[in-house]
Amino acid sequence: MATATAVYKNFINGKWVDGQAGELQVLNPANQDEVLSRFSMVSTEQTHEALQAAQDAFQGWRRTSPPQRARIVRKALQLAEEREDQIARDMSLEAGKVLSDARGEVIKGCNLLEFYSGEGLRLIGDAAPSELGNNLLFTKREPLGAVSIITPWNFPWAIPCWKIAPALVAGNSVVFKPASFTPLSAYHLAKCFEDAGLPPGVLNLVVGSGRKVGNELIHADKVCGISFTGSNEVGKQIEQAAMETGKKLCCELGGKNPCVVMADADLDSALAGVLKGAFGASGQRCTATSRLIVEESIADEFAARVAEGANALKVGPGINDDVDMGPVIDQSQLDTVLGFIESGNKDGFKLLAGGERVTENGMDKGFFVRPTVFDHVDQNSYLAQEEVFGPVLSIIRAKNYEEAIEMSNNTKYGLSSSIYTRDINQAMKFSDDIEAGMVHINSPTLGGEAQVPFGGIKASGIGDREMAKEGLHFFTELKTVFLDYTGGARKSNIY
Repeated sequence: MATATAVYKNFINGKWVDGQAGELQVLNPANQDEVLSRFSMVSTEQTHEALQAAQDAFQGWRRTSPPQRARIVRKALQLAEEREDQIARDMSLEAGKVLSDARGEVIKGCNLLEFYSGEGLRLIGDAAPSELGNNLLFTKREPLGAVSIITPWNFPWAIPCWKIAPALVAGNSVVFKPASFTPLSAYHLAKCFEDAGLPPGVLNLVVGSGRKVGNELIHADKVCGISFTGSNEVGKQIEQAAMETGKKLCCELGGKNPCVVMADADLDSALAGVLKGAFGASGQRCTATSRLIVEESIADEFAARVAEGANALKVGPGINDDVDMGPVIDQSQLDTVLGFIESGNKDGFKLLAGGERVTENGMDKGFFVRPTVFDHVDQNSYLAQEEVFGPVLSIIRAKNYEEAIEMSNNTKYGLSSSIYTRDINQAMKFSDDIEAGMVHINSPTLGGEAQVPFGGIKASGIGDREMAKEGLHFFTELKTVFLDYTGGARKSNIY
């Protein structure tokens, strides 16, 4: 077994310190014989130290002007751009991403750092007319305090960027716990902020289990806000804890995203979008295309083209230049994906592509699954209703637009959606009718941009949206100020 020699430390109160709760070995999901990195894990006591450091640093950081806070974020951006190659390669290895996708994620994170560095000059409130003369009413935004940021493994760079940057620009201090599968990406981000001159204690990086470290970051009295991305099960537990303790909460959770392809669509464009949406990042995206809803008159033709495209994708280690799809993250996720495939087979759905683990050419040491396509899937089946988080696509056939929108909304989730059509009237009607936080017209269900909100409705989200101004506003409280400049010359008429 190849073994990494360096042991990475945790970042607490401006210092890199050894953890006191053992060692985490990060294995390559493409080859479990390879240890990519080793991290010392923090104890419960060290988690408390990180929270105390954040609390102690908060007052000084909140008094730092927003433009000055934003300049540090901009410096971190510049450092990240200089280190792009190393960050992308490490991310490709530890998350299993295709290298081009990893590079794209680094760029996406940098776009977010760039956007929020500009928000330091726009952290403004509003003014309102008063019922009284010589009175001024205005609002201003103030930071929450010490906040916990808990992020997943599937986007180990971009998601921390879109949480940490607005938290810092708004004036909060942060304790950041990354997923145990991808701590090296988190290390690179913390180093960028350290080298950018962030004061000690304002950002703390702690590596450890969700049960111990994550639990402390949710329940501790010192925490004023929690930003979490992950599973619905954990999100509901955090929601309950936040309600009991009065903490502000934002959770971005799961999705079962539909892509609707109408008979009048540009089928070449639709095919490219479906393949990218379903199998990019091995389907391990909350915005992945999980349900393909096709108008019946073109379903046979389009399903065959999707299957052909899926079969043509090359599966292998993401770090290899000629690979289209990498592994899923670990054995548990592999078992989950294979379980969904077994469910589809048992229900008698037509398997058009994939449906098995990949083991040839040494890939038995990794967690590889062939891109899988099922046709004639029942919209109410387990396969069509539950989030797979893997490279499995369900094709569901609809008679017309009305049935397609009904099928699209037949889910507990409401994150992202897509429609391919040349009819602009139908496209705009879809944007009205779909129960989702994000709508893509003639493009895949994937992604977002820094300047617009990201998030969903129904079971896909709790609390505010992320990214854009909304992402910044979550990390603030709004204060209303009443200023009477009459000098006390007359009595107030306010009651």
